[in-house]
Amino acid sequence: MDNRYGAWAARWRVPMGFAFGAVYLVFAQPTPRLLLAGSVLAAAGLALRAFAAGCLRKNQKLATGGPYAHTRNPLYLGSLIVGMGFAIAGGSWLLGVALLILFGLVYWPVMRREEAHLRQQFGEDYSRYAGAVPFFLPSPRARIADGQRFRWESYRRNREYQAAVGYAAGVVFLWVKMILR
Repeated sequence: MDNRYGAWAARWRVPMGFAFGAVYLVFAQPTPRLLLAGSVLAAAGLALRAFAAGCLRKNQKLATGGPYAHTRNPLYLGSLIVGMGFAIAGGSWLLGVALLILFGLVYWPVMRREEAHLRQQFGEDYSRYAGAVPFFLPSPRARIADGQRFRWESYRRNREYQAAVGYAAGVVFLWVKMILR
């Protein structure tokens, strides 16, 4: 994929995510059962993101422990799971399809761009890691033993608490929207 497109996607992924979120809030039609199921799925994605952020020391050390031992992109996988959970909670298969399209068009090139950066920064270490661990979908057999563990300091430094706040706000909004209908 064109490097200029990857740079564009990296720059606009957050604003486009907020725009998608606004559209989502307008069109979501939660029901109690869907809100519960979607919230649980989204919470699982949020937990994956939290675990990954706590194992990540950006630009200091190649992350290969924790969830990074099973997928090279646990943060993005967690984001997709959160998004699908909210699509379920919002009661719209159309929102789920739109999310998958947005993810494919925006986040996939961003992941590839970040991979190129990591290859350049960590060289042969990254090449060995990439040869052992799948790009996106996790594998229980992929395993890199390096002793990296979750650290609250890394979780805070990577500002992952913002995702938790967003999750809580989204669930509250959907609950209120459902009650007021």
